[in-house]
Amino acid sequence: MKILVLGAGGQLGRQLCAELADLGEVTAATREGRPVDGAPDACLATADLAAPDSVLDLLDQMRPDIIANAAAYTAVDAAESDEAVAWAINAQAVGDIAAWAARHGSLVLHYSTDYVFDGNAREPYPEDAPTSPAGAYGRSKLEGEVLLASSGAHYLLFRTAWVYAPWGKNFLLTMLRLAGERDELRVVADQIGAPTSVALIAQATRVAIAAWLAALPRERQVLEGTYHVVASGQTSWHGFAQAIVDAAASAGQLARHPVVMPITTLDFPTPARRPAYSVLDNRKFQHAFGFPLPDWTEGLTQVMNELCETKHI
Repeated sequence: MKILVLGAGGQLGRQLCAELADLGEVTAATREGRPVDGAPDACLATADLAAPDSVLDLLDQMRPDIIANAAAYTAVDAAESDEAVAWAINAQAVGDIAAWAARHGSLVLHYSTDYVFDGNAREPYPEDAPTSPAGAYGRSKLEGEVLLASSGAHYLLFRTAWVYAPWGKNFLLTMLRLAGERDELRVVADQIGAPTSVALIAQATRVAIAAWLAALPRERQVLEGTYHVVASGQTSWHGFAQAIVDAAASAGQLARHPVVMPITTLDFPTPARRPAYSVLDNRKFQHAFGFPLPDWTEGLTQVMNELCETKHI
């Protein structure tokens, strides 16, 4: 079984390389072809979704059975003025990968976002809720979804949100850094979502792949499609920040315990509008694959414990 992980140098890609290693031979593809931390046994490859030929050449050379596309243009604010590049990576490249997979019978794992919705809901979005992205990033991700779904390829599309890891650049690590520097943190309290660790997403991915591989052809068709893979429960960015600071303080990792002050979205203007409500209904995935998606606080505890054990905080 040949498994290609695109975007292997990112938060999720790194975790996928480790999580999928026992399912087959994993090739970790990054823009630079550099080794991926935590995946020492993975084969290395170079692929840049902004340069379609590099991806298609790699696919032709490797002929993977499974393509896990964790690569994406995720600079939400920059996408407002750089939409062409976001579209090339998040949409057109996905379409090219899906078309190749359809011709060769490969399975595509692709990751999308809560930004495909308008953020105006008052209860968790199901998979079939109407999409209406408010910005360039969301539009590019939605087009990638459309191209994948219409390609004829075997696919599992996982929407997720508020993703973080014990490495890379993310909200959790930013809060820990600021908590060590400041006496007060000002964090938006009127945006609601479910913080989701890359470990949970990668574990869910592995379970889904295993179920698909074990299924008969007719059963595979039933399993394929779009799912929401997020932690359960919900909080605000302020609530998430408070939990991070409290956990670090309880572990004795902070010289000071800063006050976390709630502010509004209007107090922190950004070029791209953020969804006010990003909670995704994850029951479909849990039912289809028998895999629990626990409360977001469990993932936070696990990541904080890992950071403490490795002395990264």
